[in-house]
Order: sequence, then C-alpha cells, then structure tokens
Amino acid sequence: MSGGVVPADEIVLREQQPQSNTQPKSQLHRGNILSFQQLNALAVAIVLSATGMVAIESFAFVLFSFFYMYFLSKTAFPTINRSQNHPVFDDSSRLLSVYSFVGAVFGLFLPVAYIFEGIIEGDKEGIKAATPHVFLLASQLFLEGVAYSDRFSLPMRVLVPVVYNSARIFSLMEWLRSEISKVEVEEFGGSSRRVVMGRVLAVANLVYWSFNLFGFLLPVYVPLAFKRYYSDEKNIKD
Repeated sequence: MSGGVVPADEIVLREQQPQSNTQPKSQLHRGNILSFQQLNALAVAIVLSATGMVAIESFAFVLFSFFYMYFLSKTAFPTINRSQNHPVFDDSSRLLSVYSFVGAVFGLFLPVAYIFEGIIEGDKEGIKAATPHVFLLASQLFLEGVAYSDRFSLPMRVLVPVVYNSARIFSLMEWLRSEISKVEVEEFGGSSRRVVMGRVLAVANLVYWSFNLFGFLLPVYVPLAFKRYYSDEKNIKD
C-alpha cells in the first residue's frame, strides 16, 4: 500500500530503458482486478460511512471525482497505447518505499486506531475531526486501484493522488483546529494522553501531506508523468 503518496502500484522512478515487446499479457493488463490493499481501503471507507460521521460533501466529492476522472479519460487524456502504458514508478528504491510506508502508518493506520480508541473513550469530537481525512485517504487508495487499470492513461493516475491530497489538506487543518480547541480534558471525556496523541497525529499528517503535495507530487511526479505521456504520444504519431 502506498498510503496515498503515489498510486499504490508505483513506488520509485523506473529506469528509463526501452521495454521489451515480449512483455507478458498479464503485465500489460495488470490493474484490471483490484488488489487486496484497495479492497481493504474500500472496506474502511464503507465502515466510516456507516458511522454517520462522514459529511455529505465528502460523499459528493468522491462521487464527482470518480465520474470526472472517467470523463477526462475519454476527452482530455485518452489512453494512447495500452502496451506502452507503463507506470512512472517502480519498486526498486528503498528510500521511497520507506517514505510511502511512513505515509501509510501516519496517514491511515494510526488515525484508524485513534478513531477506534475514541469510540471506547467517548471522544466524539476527536472521531468527527479525524474521520474526513481517513475517509478521503481510503477513497483515494480505492480510486488509485481503479485508475491503474489499462483503460486509464498515465495522467489520470497522477490526478488521483494530486486531487485527493489537495482536498485532504483542508480536512487536516480542520482536524488540527479541533484538537487544539480541546483545552479542558473534561470537555470531551477522554484522557490527557489522547489529547496529545490527537495533536501529534494532526500535526504530523498536515506536515507530511503538505510536503507530499508541494514537495513531491507537483514538482516531481506530475512533470515526469506528463513528460512520459506526451513523449509516448509523439512517438506513436511519428
């Protein structure tokens, strides 16, 4: 699982080497079946939705992004050549593997644990503040699996983490504002340890995902992906 850093099947830069024409068909069409990680992400999103803590705006955003992604894939960024629809990233760099793992831990696993602990301690405000971020991240991971299908072009795979990361910045700011407002422990019925944990998680996620968006996705991932997409388009036309 990429933790929403980059598409779940992409970790680090692929070496710029020509691909073999004898590539197995199973590799050319991978992504047609959702992975176990994406199904888990879908389960998390469904469970959070069942709690009633997900705002209607978040549901609307997820639905709109899905249909808009499909619209763009047919109009602005169609698939040029499925046999050349290779990912920008590979799994050979330990550095970006660790970077993605940290994103999964702080972005998904720990917030989920924080929400479940809040159910036990009765911290309704903490649960309500953390849920939008976790719901959007889980929805992002699921849509990454959909976008990785060979029916979608490389730019569409790029837009999913960029759009969702941008949206989650606002939900993280709301989460942090809610945690800071907990001046008195008695106001929410939780422990002082939970106050500290909530603030640390909110700050860590805001810093991490802000860097991921402005320091990695926009200046590094997006240019590389679009460069590959348009270079493939030019090669096909030539």
